[in-house]
Amino acid sequence: MPKTKSNRAIAKRFKKTAKGGLKSANAYTSHRFHGKTKKQRRNLRGTSMVNDTIAKNYGKMF
Repeated sequence: MPKTKSNRAIAKRFKKTAKGGLKSANAYTSHRFHGKTKKQRRNLRGTSMVNDTIAKNYGKMF
């Protein structure tokens, strides 16, 4: 039986962690930074973990 294809949209946006969780970039980081505080901008850098419920569903698509 052939391998199932991974969902490319999911694969491009999320990375799997060693324990099977998902991490992704934060939302609200593309434009309009003048309306956000420095603390908000600082905290939006980097990646964050995805909610367990969503990670469970998206994890099957890898």
